[in-house]
Amino acid sequence: MFVPCGDSVPDLAGFTFLMPAVSVGNVGQLAIDLIISTLNMCKIGYFYTDCLVPMVGNNPYATAEENSTELSINAEVYSLPSKKLVALQLRSIFIKYKSKPFCEKLLSWVKSSNCAKVIVLSSSHSYHRNDLQLRSTPFRYLLTPFLQKTVQNKIKSLNWEEMEKSPCIPEIDDSEFCIRIPGGGITKTLYDEGYSVMTPQHLPCSGKCQVHGDYSLAVVFLLRFFDLFSVL
Repeated sequence: MFVPCGDSVPDLAGFTFLMPAVSVGNVGQLAIDLIISTLNMCKIGYFYTDCLVPMVGNNPYATAEENSTELSINAEVYSLPSKKLVALQLRSIFIKYKSKPFCEKLLSWVKSSNCAKVIVLSSSHSYHRNDLQLRSTPFRYLLTPFLQKTVQNKIKSLNWEEMEKSPCIPEIDDSEFCIRIPGGGITKTLYDEGYSVMTPQHLPCSGKCQVHGDYSLAVVFLLRFFDLFSVL
Protein backbone atom coordinates (compact mmCIF):
# COMPACT_ATOMS: atom_id res chain seq x y z
CA MET A 1 0.00 0.00 0.00
CA PHE A 2 2.75 2.48 0.96
CA VAL A 3 5.24 3.30 -1.79
CA PRO A 4 8.35 5.27 -0.70
CA CYS A 5 9.76 8.04 -2.86
CA GLY A 6 13.32 6.79 -2.39
CA ASP A 7 14.97 3.41 -2.68
CA SER A 8 14.49 2.54 1.00
CA VAL A 9 11.49 2.58 3.32
CA PRO A 10 11.81 5.41 5.91
CA ASP A 11 12.03 4.48 9.57
CA LEU A 12 8.93 5.86 11.31
CA ALA A 13 9.33 4.08 14.65
CA GLY A 14 8.27 6.36 17.49
CA PHE A 15 6.71 8.96 15.17
CA THR A 16 3.32 10.58 15.71
CA PHE A 17 1.10 9.76 12.74
CA LEU A 18 -1.31 12.53 11.78
CA MET A 19 -4.12 12.21 9.26
CA PRO A 20 -7.43 13.82 8.28
CA ALA A 21 -10.85 12.31 7.90
CA VAL A 22 -12.57 13.32 4.67
CA SER A 23 -15.38 15.03 6.55
CA VAL A 24 -17.76 17.99 6.38
CA GLY A 25 -16.08 21.22 5.34
CA ASN A 26 -12.82 19.37 4.61
CA VAL A 27 -11.58 20.84 7.89
CA GLY A 28 -9.20 17.98 8.68
CA GLN A 29 -7.64 18.11 5.21
CA LEU A 30 -7.22 21.89 5.36
CA ALA A 31 -5.57 21.55 8.76
CA ILE A 32 -3.13 18.96 7.39
CA ASP A 33 -2.35 21.29 4.46
CA LEU A 34 -1.53 24.07 6.91
CA ILE A 35 0.73 21.80 8.99
CA ILE A 36 2.62 20.45 5.96
CA SER A 37 3.18 23.86 4.40
CA THR A 38 4.04 25.67 7.65
CA LEU A 39 6.51 23.04 8.84
CA ASN A 40 7.88 22.53 5.31
CA MET A 41 7.47 18.77 5.60
CA CYS A 42 9.06 16.58 2.94
CA LYS A 43 7.14 14.04 0.88
CA ILE A 44 8.42 10.55 1.63
CA GLY A 45 5.91 8.45 -0.31
CA TYR A 46 2.32 7.80 -1.25
CA PHE A 47 -0.42 5.20 -0.85
CA TYR A 48 -1.17 3.10 -3.90
CA THR A 49 -4.82 2.19 -3.36
CA ASP A 50 -8.01 1.47 -5.27
CA CYS A 51 -10.13 2.77 -2.38
CA LEU A 52 -9.98 6.45 -3.33
CA VAL A 53 -11.24 8.25 -6.42
CA PRO A 54 -8.18 8.76 -8.68
CA MET A 55 -6.80 12.29 -8.70
CA VAL A 56 -3.72 14.11 -9.94
CA GLY A 57 -2.75 17.75 -9.73
CA ASN A 58 0.08 20.23 -9.34
CA ASN A 59 2.29 20.39 -6.26
CA PRO A 60 0.13 22.26 -3.70
CA TYR A 61 3.17 23.21 -1.62
CA ALA A 62 5.38 24.57 -4.40
CA THR A 63 7.78 27.26 -3.20
CA ALA A 64 9.82 27.79 -6.36
CA GLU A 65 9.67 27.22 -10.09
CA GLU A 66 11.83 24.12 -9.71
CA ASN A 67 9.20 22.18 -7.73
CA SER A 68 6.07 23.80 -9.19
CA THR A 69 5.84 21.15 -11.92
CA GLU A 70 5.83 18.22 -9.49
CA LEU A 71 2.61 16.22 -9.41
CA SER A 72 0.52 15.24 -6.41
CA ILE A 73 -2.02 12.42 -6.10
CA ASN A 74 -4.88 11.40 -3.82
CA ALA A 75 -2.95 10.02 -0.82
CA GLU A 76 0.55 11.24 0.01
CA VAL A 77 2.76 10.94 3.09
CA TYR A 78 4.96 13.73 4.47
CA SER A 79 7.53 13.64 7.25
CA LEU A 80 9.40 15.95 9.64
CA PRO A 81 12.06 13.81 11.37
CA SER A 82 13.18 16.60 13.71
CA LYS A 83 9.71 16.59 15.31
CA LYS A 84 9.15 12.84 14.78
CA LEU A 85 5.98 13.72 12.90
CA VAL A 86 4.52 12.01 9.84
CA ALA A 87 1.35 13.18 8.08
CA LEU A 88 -0.96 11.53 5.57
CA GLN A 89 -2.90 13.87 3.30
CA LEU A 90 -6.05 12.61 1.56
CA ARG A 91 -7.22 14.64 -1.43
CA SER A 92 -10.21 12.73 -2.79
CA ILE A 93 -13.28 10.88 -1.58
CA PHE A 94 -13.67 7.16 -1.01
CA ILE A 95 -15.17 4.86 -3.58
CA LYS A 96 -18.42 3.31 -2.34
CA TYR A 97 -17.86 0.38 0.05
CA LYS A 98 -14.10 0.96 0.00
CA SER A 99 -13.63 3.07 3.13
CA LYS A 100 -13.46 0.15 5.58
CA PRO A 101 -10.88 -1.82 3.54
CA PHE A 102 -8.80 1.37 3.36
CA CYS A 103 -8.92 1.79 7.14
CA GLU A 104 -7.90 -1.83 7.66
CA LYS A 105 -4.92 -1.53 5.29
CA LEU A 106 -3.90 1.79 6.80
CA LEU A 107 -4.04 0.38 10.32
CA SER A 108 -1.89 -2.56 9.26
CA TRP A 109 0.73 -0.22 7.78
CA VAL A 110 0.76 2.03 10.85
CA LYS A 111 1.31 -0.97 13.11
CA SER A 112 4.11 -2.33 10.95
CA SER A 113 5.76 1.12 10.96
CA ASN A 114 5.76 1.17 14.79
CA CYS A 115 4.31 4.68 15.05
CA ALA A 116 3.97 5.83 18.66
CA LYS A 117 0.48 7.33 18.35
CA VAL A 118 -2.09 8.26 15.75
CA ILE A 119 -4.16 11.44 15.69
CA VAL A 120 -7.14 11.94 13.37
CA LEU A 121 -8.33 15.47 12.60
CA SER A 122 -12.01 15.52 11.73
CA SER A 123 -15.23 17.55 11.74
CA SER A 124 -18.96 17.05 12.01
CA HIS A 125 -22.30 18.74 11.34
CA SER A 126 -23.29 21.58 13.67
CA TYR A 127 -27.02 20.94 13.49
CA HIS A 128 -26.71 17.71 15.52
CA ARG A 129 -25.88 19.62 18.70
CA ASN A 130 -28.04 19.25 21.78
CA ASP A 131 -28.78 22.06 24.28
CA LEU A 132 -25.76 21.27 26.46
CA GLN A 133 -23.39 21.29 23.49
CA LEU A 134 -24.79 24.60 22.26
CA ARG A 135 -23.66 26.21 25.53
CA SER A 136 -20.11 24.84 25.42
CA THR A 137 -17.04 24.83 23.20
CA PRO A 138 -17.54 23.43 19.66
CA PHE A 139 -14.44 21.23 20.06
CA ARG A 140 -14.59 17.58 21.13
CA TYR A 141 -12.02 14.82 21.47
CA LEU A 142 -12.01 11.03 21.72
CA LEU A 143 -9.22 8.94 23.23
CA THR A 144 -8.53 5.25 22.89
CA PRO A 145 -8.46 3.29 26.18
CA PHE A 146 -4.64 3.20 26.19
CA LEU A 147 -4.30 6.96 25.85
CA GLN A 148 -7.01 7.52 28.46
CA LYS A 149 -4.67 5.93 30.98
CA THR A 150 -1.66 8.02 29.99
CA VAL A 151 -2.94 11.53 29.14
CA GLN A 152 -6.48 11.76 30.52
CA ASN A 153 -5.47 13.78 33.60
CA LYS A 154 -3.41 16.22 31.51
CA ILE A 155 -6.30 16.73 29.10
CA LYS A 156 -8.67 17.41 31.99
CA SER A 157 -6.33 20.17 33.11
CA LEU A 158 -6.92 21.85 29.72
CA ASN A 159 -10.70 21.82 30.33
CA TRP A 160 -11.40 20.04 27.05
CA GLU A 161 -14.78 18.45 26.40
CA GLU A 162 -14.87 14.73 25.62
CA MET A 163 -17.23 13.61 22.88
CA GLU A 164 -20.60 12.73 24.40
CA LYS A 165 -22.61 9.67 23.51
CA SER A 166 -25.94 10.24 21.78
CA PRO A 167 -28.89 8.01 20.80
CA CYS A 168 -27.81 5.46 18.20
CA ILE A 169 -31.12 6.06 16.44
CA PRO A 170 -31.99 9.78 16.64
CA GLU A 171 -35.49 10.80 17.79
CA ILE A 172 -36.13 7.35 19.32
CA ASP A 173 -36.62 7.67 23.10
CA ASP A 174 -35.58 4.14 24.06
CA SER A 175 -32.58 3.98 21.71
CA GLU A 176 -29.24 2.90 23.14
CA PHE A 177 -26.48 5.51 23.40
CA CYS A 178 -23.27 5.38 21.38
CA ILE A 179 -20.61 7.59 19.81
CA ARG A 180 -21.96 9.22 16.66
CA ILE A 181 -20.02 11.58 14.38
CA PRO A 182 -22.44 12.60 11.59
CA GLY A 183 -20.61 14.05 8.62
CA GLY A 184 -17.33 12.69 9.99
CA GLY A 185 -16.57 10.27 7.16
CA ILE A 186 -14.23 7.50 8.32
CA THR A 187 -13.73 9.08 11.76
CA LYS A 188 -15.93 6.59 13.63
CA THR A 189 -14.39 3.63 11.83
CA LEU A 190 -10.89 4.79 12.71
CA TYR A 191 -11.86 5.37 16.33
CA ASP A 192 -13.36 1.88 16.57
CA GLU A 193 -10.08 0.53 15.21
CA GLY A 194 -8.09 2.26 17.92
CA TYR A 195 -7.23 5.78 16.75
CA SER A 196 -7.51 8.99 18.75
CA VAL A 197 -9.79 11.62 17.27
CA MET A 198 -9.80 15.41 17.52
CA THR A 199 -12.73 17.23 15.98
CA PRO A 200 -14.44 20.61 15.96
CA GLN A 201 -17.50 18.45 16.37
CA HIS A 202 -19.93 21.25 15.66
CA LEU A 203 -18.71 23.49 12.89
CA PRO A 204 -19.79 27.15 12.79
CA CYS A 205 -21.69 26.59 9.57
CA SER A 206 -25.10 27.43 8.14
CA GLY A 207 -26.44 30.55 9.89
CA LYS A 208 -23.41 30.85 12.13
CA CYS A 209 -20.92 31.37 9.29
CA GLN A 210 -20.12 34.95 8.39
CA VAL A 211 -18.95 33.69 5.00
CA HIS A 212 -20.74 30.56 3.82
CA GLY A 213 -18.23 27.81 3.12
CA ASP A 214 -15.31 29.59 4.81
CA TYR A 215 -13.94 27.13 7.37
CA SER A 216 -10.64 28.89 8.04
CA LEU A 217 -11.58 29.69 11.65
CA ALA A 218 -12.50 26.06 12.30
CA VAL A 219 -9.13 24.95 10.87
CA VAL A 220 -7.13 27.34 13.08
CA PHE A 221 -9.30 26.38 16.05
CA LEU A 222 -8.57 22.68 15.47
CA LEU A 223 -4.82 23.23 15.05
CA ARG A 224 -4.59 25.11 18.33
CA PHE A 225 -5.93 22.07 20.13
CA PHE A 226 -3.66 19.75 18.16
CA ASP A 227 -0.66 21.87 19.14
CA LEU A 228 -1.55 21.46 22.82
CA PHE A 229 -2.28 17.75 22.46
CA SER A 230 0.93 16.95 20.57
CA VAL A 231 3.10 17.90 23.56
CA LEU A 232 1.24 15.72 26.06
